[in-house]
Amino acid sequence: YLDAVPCRFLGIEGAENIQTEASGDEVYDLLIAVDCGDEKRLGKAAVYLKTARRSICVDHHISNGGFADENVIRPDASSTCEVLFDLMEYERMNQKTAAALYLGIAHDTGMFCYSNTTAKTLEIAARLMKFDIAHTKMITETFYSKTYLQNQVLGRALMESILVLDGQCIVSAMRKKDMEFYGVESDDLEGIVNQLQLTRGTHVAIFVYEMESQVFKVSMRSDEYVDVSRVAVFFGGGGHVRAAGCSMTGSFHDVINNLLLHIDRQLRDQM
Repeated sequence: YLDAVPCRFLGIEGAENIQTEASGDEVYDLLIAVDCGDEKRLGKAAVYLKTARRSICVDHHISNGGFADENVIRPDASSTCEVLFDLMEYERMNQKTAAALYLGIAHDTGMFCYSNTTAKTLEIAARLMKFDIAHTKMITETFYSKTYLQNQVLGRALMESILVLDGQCIVSAMRKKDMEFYGVESDDLEGIVNQLQLTRGTHVAIFVYEMESQVFKVSMRSDEYVDVSRVAVFFGGGGHVRAAGCSMTGSFHDVINNLLLHIDRQLRDQM
């Protein structure tokens, strides 16, 4: 009940059956919220949280306060798929289930590169690989492979990025008119903030894009010096210590200045 499934994930079993519209008329016995750190982020499915007879939330966001009747929230887990793995019976899994879980873990750990990757995460991935899943092909097609237009907007975002806070933070933005010029959607901007984060000498990377006039979607990544989830939560968002996001209104400069105020405060406390 959120956005349509991106094309690169349509190879997952059952992805074509996922609904993105909700009438609100149905009354379900159980609502299961997965990988959703806040009930406000349930999208159109939020109506069912109120009408379902029971609800359960399975998540790993540190900002999740627990909004369902039953909550399984593990901030120490690399991903919600890691939490789901622990809830499932390994002996009853099949190849399709293993592939979906592996893909979820791989993406939430940046192909096992993020700091949220633990020894347990790798052990689970290894157990899933025993189902003879096409892990290399899945990662290449869903993470590394990009269209020509995606490469163009990535190049522009990198070229127009700026260093702030004495080079400790890198910032880039994409205006709505520029997205329309290139003919790209929000999904085509996936991975830009991760590339910005690789800039040597920086502690925080910020990428924002304009969803509508003076409404921006913010993505942040950081190293051990800054907890970006604290920044995101302050502005109504959420996420993880090293990867978080939110939506903000105002001019581009107002949005960036407000974010930098909180980031600078954390950097000063750490340095």
